[in-house]
Amino acid sequence: MAINNQKKEEIKNIIKESIRSKFKHYKPETLSMPFHYRLLGKDRMALYSFIQSLNTTFGTSIFEPVAVALAQDKFTKVRAQYSVGNTISQGCQQAIQTIMNSLSTEKSPCKPEELEAIRNAALAGNLVKIKTVKVDLFLEDRNGEQYLFDLKTAKPNISNFKDFKRTLLEWAGIIYTSNSNADVNTLIAIPYNPYEPKPYERWTIKGMLDDKYELMVGEEFWNFLGGDDAYNDLLDCFEIAGIELRPEIDGYFSNFTRQ
Repeated sequence: MAINNQKKEEIKNIIKESIRSKFKHYKPETLSMPFHYRLLGKDRMALYSFIQSLNTTFGTSIFEPVAVALAQDKFTKVRAQYSVGNTISQGCQQAIQTIMNSLSTEKSPCKPEELEAIRNAALAGNLVKIKTVKVDLFLEDRNGEQYLFDLKTAKPNISNFKDFKRTLLEWAGIIYTSNSNADVNTLIAIPYNPYEPKPYERWTIKGMLDDKYELMVGEEFWNFLGGDDAYNDLLDCFEIAGIELRPEIDGYFSNFTRQ
């Protein structure tokens, strides 16, 4: 059993409290849709609107805190929304730009080579300040190896894939600038594979990410955090939370039938 019963209870409560918080602060759209209401009912339309709203916040309100809880038993340092810093060497910046240029000319990504090029440039040039996004999930294991995850939706916007790649490289560059001997991994995490049973190919087609070292999807990601079979245990937690919440969910949306 990958997740012990105490941890399962903790994760189940995180899920339930996240949904309850969403109910408390959710304001349904006031747009009049008379044909939809008569065809489907206001309660179903309200549920549809709620699901759409929930999808936009699922990562931060549910997946992030669940990931933190799951990783705490395996990693010595676990942080959500971690600030990696804002200082990078000019050498790292140049190395990153060279990597991005080569990928734009259809060179295949190779993350170990990219990281080594950035590491080797860490002490070159002056230090400069840059703006970068926070790390969604930061982990450090007992050996000091660091993992920095950018959590994305199941179908992220392909138009921004170059920005996502640059962010991963900049995170590594910032860490190498402060410690060129650091053991760093920067990755994209996709909570589930919407194409199952087919493999997840949305990113690798674009040739920006090294899918072996730079991408974890669904079961691979959750098992990495919590151990073998953590993914299946996690699905059970979501199912149990849903069953226990069902009376509250039904009661909430039944109010719309009387409006």
